[in-house]
Amino acid sequence: MPICPSSFCLESESFPFTQSESDASSRAELAPVRQSVSRKQSAGSTRASFIATSGKLALLGFVALSGMLTGCSDSGVTLEDLEAAAAKVDISKIEIDAEPSDSAVMLDLEKSDLTFGFIKLTDCAPLVIAKEKGYFDDEGLNVTLDTQSNWKILLDNVINGQLDGAHMLAGQPIGATIGVGTKSPIVTAYSLDYNGNGITVSNEVWAQMQENDPALKSPTPKHPISAASLKPIVEEYLQDAGEPFPMGMVFPVSTHNYEIRYWLAASGIHPGMYTESDIKGFTDAQVKLSTVPPPQMPQNLEADIVKGYCVGEPWNQKAVVTGIGVPVTTNYDIWKNNPEKVFGVTEEWAEKHPQTHLAVIKALIRAGKWLDSTDESGKLVNREEAVEILSRKDYVGAEKEVIGNSMMGTFVFQSTDVREMPDFNVFFKHEASYPHYSDAIWFLTQMRRWGQITESKPASWYADTAKKIYRPEIYRQAAELLISEGKLDPNEIPAPDYDGYRAVTTEFIDGNEYDAKDPIGYINSFEIGNKDDESLAKK
Repeated sequence: MPICPSSFCLESESFPFTQSESDASSRAELAPVRQSVSRKQSAGSTRASFIATSGKLALLGFVALSGMLTGCSDSGVTLEDLEAAAAKVDISKIEIDAEPSDSAVMLDLEKSDLTFGFIKLTDCAPLVIAKEKGYFDDEGLNVTLDTQSNWKILLDNVINGQLDGAHMLAGQPIGATIGVGTKSPIVTAYSLDYNGNGITVSNEVWAQMQENDPALKSPTPKHPISAASLKPIVEEYLQDAGEPFPMGMVFPVSTHNYEIRYWLAASGIHPGMYTESDIKGFTDAQVKLSTVPPPQMPQNLEADIVKGYCVGEPWNQKAVVTGIGVPVTTNYDIWKNNPEKVFGVTEEWAEKHPQTHLAVIKALIRAGKWLDSTDESGKLVNREEAVEILSRKDYVGAEKEVIGNSMMGTFVFQSTDVREMPDFNVFFKHEASYPHYSDAIWFLTQMRRWGQITESKPASWYADTAKKIYRPEIYRQAAELLISEGKLDPNEIPAPDYDGYRAVTTEFIDGNEYDAKDPIGYINSFEIGNKDDESLAKK
């Protein structure tokens, strides 16, 4: 029976399930056009709406003409009618780019069904967004994201193959490769973010810090806040309790561990040393830094198990919202634009799945860029949607207002002290997603400073080790593919002659200078921590 909507009709025979060779040829010739249209839409091209319009018009014309040719005599529509209607459509601004080279590159995947692990923190966002916005799908990847209860279990599951890869602490691939704790070669070709952590103390400790430094009693005290006002509290506790002042961090090779150690030591508070016989790092400690999973930090603070902690978001803001603690500083102030998390896989997995790995990095680069997209005024345009997605119980599972505090570009220290911090969470800009060798070397220097690396190493060892673990060549290959597809601008990644070392910087809370090409000099520049023979700087 004829179907005659809108004054023209189609019979069931008009679109049979089989097609002639000429039909197939026509569709094949149009494929690059469709791919180009898809590419430009996903890249946000200003021409996307015109291309989409042209496609719809072409389809409408084809459908209508098919109806005419299949004997739709009852419609009363003639070829002249269709030509007259088409003449009224302004196609002057319609543009279709049919360049086959513009189409997306589909890699020859060794494996398409993947499971990645993550911890309930906002900096898992690139993985979540790559899944939810379809960037993994675009690469032919079927990705499952599986929450893990703590960092050790996450690492173990990557090593034993239950997970294909994971949202990892930046220090985890480094620690695992050189044998700090579990030993297994892990590599990373993608840095998930910069910054994102804070140090929070209990209300009681904050009140004592204010008594020690009256300037902190201001509704908006001057930042950054050092640990100087904490020092007498630590010393008194050590004397009265006969044991170190209890604080928490998330994992022995976490950025959080090194950041809180840096903050404490910069004010002359000893956070303890690791030795061959003391893998917990309590030797000579004035502050006992215990390992606590991130989501459990607030309840440990409320129960007075720890007096303070260093953790990623949203668990500092959770302390503010629930009224149990006060963030005193962020890692943006401890080290501006410091690396925080990475995407890690085993070296063996990377070698077995090079094309799949490349596809994953492509999707993550797009996700990071989406997260940091801004309008002309600099406002982050996608973060509200990101907060909505991350708040789901399958992901971070915290309240939207808690996640949104930092993700939307602000940070709440107290109800009276709310600060604009647009770079608190950085996922793409400032070359945040690129795996810089200098970032890996910083972690290695801190591992040596605090004794996790038990023996002195020459300067060349630091550079060589960084290059085994951090794989910018994979990142660059993925980025070049995205550039060829129109999804990335060449200026958004480091220049081709970039050597992987970020510029020498003094943007630390103590003003100390970090030059990744002089790791021995950097280690020896600190008052507290291990020292190495200067001759190693030239080896």
